Amino acid sequence: MAEAHQAVAFQFTITPEGIDLQLSYQALNQIYLSGVRSWKKRVSRVRNSLIKGVYPASPSSWLFVAIGILATMYMQSDPSMGLITKIQQHLPLRYTTAMSVAKFFKWGQTMVSALVFSTLLWLSLILALRFCLKLLLSYHQWMFEKHGRMSNTTKVWVPLVRLLSSRKPLLYSYQSSLPHLPVPAIQDTVSRYLESVRPLLTDPEFKRMSDLANEFESNLGNRLQRYLKLKALWATNYVSDWWEEYVYLRSRGPIMVNSNYYGMDFLYVTPTSVQAARAGNTITALLLYRRKVNREELKPSRVPGTVIPLCAAQCERMFNTTRTPGVETDVLQHWLDSEFVAVYHRGRYFRLWVYRAGRLLSPREIEDQIQRILDDASPPLPGEEKLGALTAGDRIPWAQMRKQYFSSGVNKRSLDIIERAAFFVTLDDEEQGMRGDDPEGNLDRYAKSLLHGKCYDRWFDKSFSVVIYKNGKSGLNAEHSWADAPTVAHLWEYTLATDAFQLGYTEDGHCKGDVEPSLPQPQRLVWNIPAECETALTCLKIGSSLAVAQALADDVDCHVFPFREFGKGRIKKCRVSPDAFIQISLQLAYYRDRGGFCLTYEASMTRLFREGRTETVRSCSNESCAFITEECRRLFQLASERHQNLYRMAMTGAGIDRHLFCLYVVSKYLGVESPFLKEVLSEPWRLSTSQTPVQQMNLFDLKNHPDFISLGGGFGPVADDGYGVSYIIVGEDMVNFHVSSKYSCSQTVSNTQKARMFILALSILKCWFYAE
Repeated sequence: MAEAHQAVAFQFTITPEGIDLQLSYQALNQIYLSGVRSWKKRVSRVRNSLIKGVYPASPSSWLFVAIGILATMYMQSDPSMGLITKIQQHLPLRYTTAMSVAKFFKWGQTMVSALVFSTLLWLSLILALRFCLKLLLSYHQWMFEKHGRMSNTTKVWVPLVRLLSSRKPLLYSYQSSLPHLPVPAIQDTVSRYLESVRPLLTDPEFKRMSDLANEFESNLGNRLQRYLKLKALWATNYVSDWWEEYVYLRSRGPIMVNSNYYGMDFLYVTPTSVQAARAGNTITALLLYRRKVNREELKPSRVPGTVIPLCAAQCERMFNTTRTPGVETDVLQHWLDSEFVAVYHRGRYFRLWVYRAGRLLSPREIEDQIQRILDDASPPLPGEEKLGALTAGDRIPWAQMRKQYFSSGVNKRSLDIIERAAFFVTLDDEEQGMRGDDPEGNLDRYAKSLLHGKCYDRWFDKSFSVVIYKNGKSGLNAEHSWADAPTVAHLWEYTLATDAFQLGYTEDGHCKGDVEPSLPQPQRLVWNIPAECETALTCLKIGSSLAVAQALADDVDCHVFPFREFGKGRIKKCRVSPDAFIQISLQLAYYRDRGGFCLTYEASMTRLFREGRTETVRSCSNESCAFITEECRRLFQLASERHQNLYRMAMTGAGIDRHLFCLYVVSKYLGVESPFLKEVLSEPWRLSTSQTPVQQMNLFDLKNHPDFISLGGGFGPVADDGYGVSYIIVGEDMVNFHVSSKYSCSQTVSNTQKARMFILALSILKCWFYAE
C-alpha cells in the first residue's frame, strides 16, 4: 500500500553517536516517481487551459501578430494609430546622460509597447473569433432543411464553421463558444403542449385543459417567465442546475431501478472466460479512457455527419465521483484524481491500487491483483456483506445511518476509500449472458442482474460500477445525476473495443504484459459496524434499506430481445428516419396492447448548448395517432416527418417539458400555486423510451467481426403501469430492444408475449412499406 511505503521510506534510531538514518531507496524512488506523475498532470492541465483558452486561435498565433506589428513599425508605419505611443508614455523611462544608452532604453521601451499592443490585439482577435463561432453555432435552421435541399444561408454557413473549426480541438475547446440555451416564448410552449395532449384527451377534457393553459399564459405565466429570463441572463444554462438538483439529487426514493441504468457486454462474444483477466483488461481500458479525459485527448463529440460540436461538460465528473446522501438533498462529490479502484467480492470490500511508482499497472498485473482477491477466502466482517444495500434503498435512512455510523473512525476511512475510488468494481460469483438451453431467459436475467444485482453487491452511489461475472461476461451500472446515457455509452464503447481489439488476450485467455513480483496485496477494507446497524442491513424488516430495495427489484420485469428481421439499412431505403420508424412502431404496439394511446417520452439531447442535458420529445402526436387508427401509408409519412420535426425542435431548445419544469420551480420559489403546471407535471409517462446511439462505429469492424455486436443498455419503467423501452440500432440489419415493466401491474408484463407485440408492430410497418 502506498501509505505503508511512504511510512517506511526512512527510519531513524537515536544512538550515543547521534541519529542513525536508514533510508529505503526503493520506497523513496516510488515517492519520487509518484510526485513526478502528479506534477506532469499539473503541467498538462496548465498547458491545456492555455490551448483551449485561446481557441479557435492557437498560442503560436501571438507570435505571428507580434511579428506583423513589428514589421509594419520597421517600415515606418503605425498600425496602432497612436496606441503604441500612448502605451509607451505610461512605461517608466530611465534617464541617463549617455546619449547611446538613452537611445537603447527608448528603443526597448518602444519594443515593449509594441509587444503589449500586439498582445491586446491578439486577445481582441481571439474574442472576435470566439464570438463569431458562437454566432455560427447558434444557427440551427440547417437541421430543418430536407436532405439535398440546402438553403443559400446554410451553404455559406457550412464553410465558415469548418474554417473556424479547422484547428484540432481539445475535448473542452468548444465550451466557451457554445451558445446558451434560449428560453422559449411562453405562448409557443403552451401551444405546443396543447397540441401534444390533444390525441390523449376527450373533447371536454381538452376544453378544460385549454382553459387552464390560457388562464396560466395570460396571468401567472408571464410573471414566472420574467424570472426565468432573468436567470437565463446570468446562468450558463437555465435548466441544467435545477434539473440535476430537483429531478435527481432531491429525490428521496431509491436510485436503484428508478434512476440508475445499465450497459451490457457484446451479444455473441465473450473475449475471455477468465474472470480476473476480463477484469484486468476492462479496468485498464477504463483508466486509459480516464487518461484521455484528463489530458483532453478525446475528440469532442459532434452531431453525426457534421462538424457541429456537442457540449462535453458531462465528461468532467465521469471518474472519481460519488453521490453522497443527505436528509433533504444529495450532493455530488468529485475529486481531481484517484490512484485506486474499490472492489467488491463475496461480501468483502478491497482497495486495489492501479498505479505503482507513478505508472499505470499493466493489464496482467491488474489481473494478478484481481486473482488475489478472488483467492482470498476470508469471510466478511459483521455487517459488511450487505452494506451496499444502503445505497439501494431510500435516501433519508442512508443519510441518517451515514451520519450516525460512518462519520468517524475506521468506518469513515473505509467509506472514504469507496467514495474516492476512480470507480467501483463488482466481481460477481454468478454466470450471465445469452447462453445455455434458455438463451432468451438468460438474457433477461442478465439485464436484471445489471439493473439491480442482489441489491447489495453494487455501490449505486458511484458514478458507475463495473460488473465482471464469473464466466467473463461484463457490464456496468451508472448513476444518472452526473450525466446522461450517451456520455456513459461513449465510455463503454471505448472500453469494449479497447478490451477486445487493442489489449487482447493470450491463447489461454489471460491478459498480456509482465508482472512485477513486489506488488503489494490489495488492501482489505475494515469496518466496525454496530449490532443495530448490522440488523438493519441483514434483516428484511419493513422499512429497512434492504427490504425496500429487494421489493423494488423483485417487482421489475426485464426483457431483452434482438430484432434481426431488418434494420436501418432497409428503413433508410424508404427515406424514413429509423428513429421515427421505431417510435411509431412503439405507438402501434402500445395501441394494439392497451387499446389506446398514452403520453410518450423520448429522450433528446440539448448538448448543442453549453451544459445541455436532455429534452423530451412527445412522440405521441396527432399525426402518429391518425396513422395508427387509419393505417394509411401517406399518413405514416406525415407522422414520420412530424416526429423528426419534434425531435429537431427539442434539440434546438424549442421543447416543452424543460421550460414548463423551470416555470414550476420558479412558482415554488415564489410560493404561488399553478393548477396548470401542477397537472402538467403530474401526468404519467406510461411509455418512456430512449435510443442508445452508437457513437464510435470506427472502433467496431462489423464487416470483419460481425459477432462483436453491442447489446446496448436499458432502464427501469418510469410509471408503475408503464413501460421503459430502450433500443440501439446496430449496423444495417439489427435493432436491440430492452423492455422493462413491473410485475405488480397485470397489464404491463414485458415477457416474450409482450416482445412479440413489438416485433409484430415492426413487421406490420415493414409489410406496409415493402408491399408492391
